[in-house]
Amino acid sequence: MSAALRVPLRACKIDPAAALGKTSKPSTSGTSFLPVSNSPLRQLSPSGVISAPSWGRSMSPRGWTLAASPRSFSVKASPLLSAQTKSQHKTENEPNMNVSQRSVIKWFIIGSILGLGAVTFSDQAQHAFQAAKRSGRVVGTLAVCINDYRVTLKQDASSPEEHNALIRACHKRCAERTLRVLEKNGSIFIKLGQHLSSMGYLLPIEWTSTFIPLQDKCPVSSIESIAELFRKDTGQDMNELFSSFESIPIGAASLAQVHIATLKETGQKVAVKVQHPALDEWVPLDLALTRFTFSMLKRFFPEYDLEWLSKEMDFSLPQELDFRMEAQNATHASEYFKKHSDAPLVIPEVMWSQKRILVMEYIAGHRPDDLEYLDANNIDRDEVSAALAHVFNEMIFGDNAPLHCDPHGGNIAIRPNHTRSHPNFDIVLYDHGLYRNIDRDLRRNYAKLWLAVIDADVPRMREFAYKVAGVTDKQFPLFASAITGRDYSVLTNESVVSSRTAKEKDDISGALGEGMLQQLVVLLGQVPRIILLILKTNDLTRSLDENLHTRQGPMRSFLILARYATRTVFEEQLELIKESGGVFRNFFRFVYAYASYLRVEVKLSVYETVLSLKTRFGLRSG
Repeated sequence: MSAALRVPLRACKIDPAAALGKTSKPSTSGTSFLPVSNSPLRQLSPSGVISAPSWGRSMSPRGWTLAASPRSFSVKASPLLSAQTKSQHKTENEPNMNVSQRSVIKWFIIGSILGLGAVTFSDQAQHAFQAAKRSGRVVGTLAVCINDYRVTLKQDASSPEEHNALIRACHKRCAERTLRVLEKNGSIFIKLGQHLSSMGYLLPIEWTSTFIPLQDKCPVSSIESIAELFRKDTGQDMNELFSSFESIPIGAASLAQVHIATLKETGQKVAVKVQHPALDEWVPLDLALTRFTFSMLKRFFPEYDLEWLSKEMDFSLPQELDFRMEAQNATHASEYFKKHSDAPLVIPEVMWSQKRILVMEYIAGHRPDDLEYLDANNIDRDEVSAALAHVFNEMIFGDNAPLHCDPHGGNIAIRPNHTRSHPNFDIVLYDHGLYRNIDRDLRRNYAKLWLAVIDADVPRMREFAYKVAGVTDKQFPLFASAITGRDYSVLTNESVVSSRTAKEKDDISGALGEGMLQQLVVLLGQVPRIILLILKTNDLTRSLDENLHTRQGPMRSFLILARYATRTVFEEQLELIKESGGVFRNFFRFVYAYASYLRVEVKLSVYETVLSLKTRFGLRSG
């Protein structure tokens, strides 16, 4: 025989055990193997070369197909196969599965790796596809809006009124396009839209009013995804921690949702705040898209630099997404206000927290602008407005006070309190994820700025606007309007404590359309970040006050602000008097400081007494 056998290629399948001279079990798969006892592999020459001419024809036709290979190939027995054949008569009745087991294990491992790889590739491909869709929506809408503004700005208008009308129409178109993207992408884009909807001091009304629906359009995560998050973060199932857990959340926000549950260990009813699981997947990309959007806006419209908005999100969002920090903020605020029993503030007690889970005391209430609820429970709207003013001015002007920087209507609740008559309600404050502490020098200068505003003292207003925010004389009128929400002419010719008229609101909106917006964007891009957050807090509390439709308008709120500002200045003067030798050596300075403080205190006390008398004699409408 020749040293090698030329075997025509035919579809074949070989039993590995049979090929090695082991007894092969009958196939149960419907595919027959060539029994090794009848196989020409048994007929090996001493040189180890197959010598049976009919081997290829005896293979099963239901095995592997090698259509792309040559029509014939040379087969040589391996040394292992030759040695195994020579000793076959000694080992034919002895079981030997080592090689077979290794082969099965090897192919099982390879198959598992390939299977896992396929699943991983599938997940990665799906993630990449969704990421491309999210990015495409943002980039595509951004391009359309930029082009829309560029075309609109180049249009010839016959009058300033027509030009403003064109700009406002463009604002509305672009705002509606952007709204659709924010709703589809969800995640932090909802948060961004909610933030923009509250920036009436900066953005045109066409943008802010269009984004208002986002306040109530927040995503809801499935109970299955929430259960999986619990297993992943705590290592326990929810039924190990809670005896009951309501599957439908009582509230949902852009970053989290809240469920009512009962602690298994104590039986206490609690509110469980759980972060949306999908945020883990999309926050890095969405922050990058936000940065890209504002950088592109700056590139095409350098006079409208809004990059500070994305920088603020980069800074604040990681803190808001760590519920352990929220627990610390809530505990700090609760301990601080225990020293101020005059403020009817209630902060739910935190039971325990992890990065994405927060378990706290369950306290129910209604939004402060639910006027029907207030009236039905005989809760005075003006008292609610005054209590809110006390709470947030204490946060701004109090020494080492924590400042809640997101006080919109969804984060505040009012509940009746029948244990006292004045006030007969509690303010419940939720969502403590975004907090800041105001530096003492900034707090004191800010107090002096507000006292100058209330006194309509323009030179001192300019002085402390510069100390607080680096505002120049040219920028000052705009800054004054931004912090007060009032037209500058009202601040200088009338009184800041008067109510805003519809005409004044229209004038401010019109001014934003006529070029003031550009100046305001530049201004707010220059001021310290903490000032932006204070402005946001002021604007949100002002909005809450207006939604309460109080009889007194903003007058009482400004007087309360003046009380806290005066107290802050008085504390500073006392500190300076003590440092320079005490009260006796600086008697006249002390008398002047105390008289200034007393002037505001007496004015506010008289005003509140008048309100109390009107209430008693039924002279007020709720």
